[in-house]
Amino acid sequence: MNSRYIEKILEMLKLIDEKEWDNIKAAGELVADSIMKGGIMITFGSGHSIVGAKELVSRAGGLFSAKMIKDPSDGIFEKLEGTGYALTQKVEILPEDVMILISNSGRNPTSIEIAMKAREIGAKIIVVTALEASKHLKSRHSSGKKLYELADVVLDLHSVDGDAVIEVEGLKEKICGTSTIATVALLQSMVMYATETMIARGFTPPVRISANVDYAPANRSLEIEKKYAHRIYRM
Repeated sequence: MNSRYIEKILEMLKLIDEKEWDNIKAAGELVADSIMKGGIMITFGSGHSIVGAKELVSRAGGLFSAKMIKDPSDGIFEKLEGTGYALTQKVEILPEDVMILISNSGRNPTSIEIAMKAREIGAKIIVVTALEASKHLKSRHSSGKKLYELADVVLDLHSVDGDAVIEVEGLKEKICGTSTIATVALLQSMVMYATETMIARGFTPPVRISANVDYAPANRSLEIEKKYAHRIYRM
């Protein structure tokens, strides 16, 4: 193999496939239950974790029933208490929804407070985090809680402390993080299982078909979009 990074990624994906399948299924069940009750997926990631949050939203081959909480600070204030509560004041969260929170460390107040608010409302919570690494970190929230402790289901990234995995001769620091690829693998596997579950229950999943394929039935996509527009196009 030419790329040491790809070798590491393949090892990580194999580990995730072996260790996380039960958690992926549990998360998929929550998503299926939510959508069948009229709920949606609400995603959030602070800083670089925004990439994982965006993966589920407006995604070809994904589900229409998803929106993202946008952090205008792009993670600058994620260590400050009150930021998560401020964001949730601008977002409609319903008890039938599923909140999906992505944070490699799981220690910062913004994500923790969003989880607390979602739990207060009664929405289910799926947390994507580096579980073992997070357990060894100190929470930056006054409650002492870390994100995984507020979850109904945890999807473990199996990333190392600091995320980076590649050593380069002549450089003290490691490079090349794995958490983004792990996040996408976990969340897309969750969507796959949720979709299969809905079909098995006789429910048609709200799949978003790419507008860039000639066979795309545009009318069907527009009908589904109208059904969810009042939720996904407003905070």
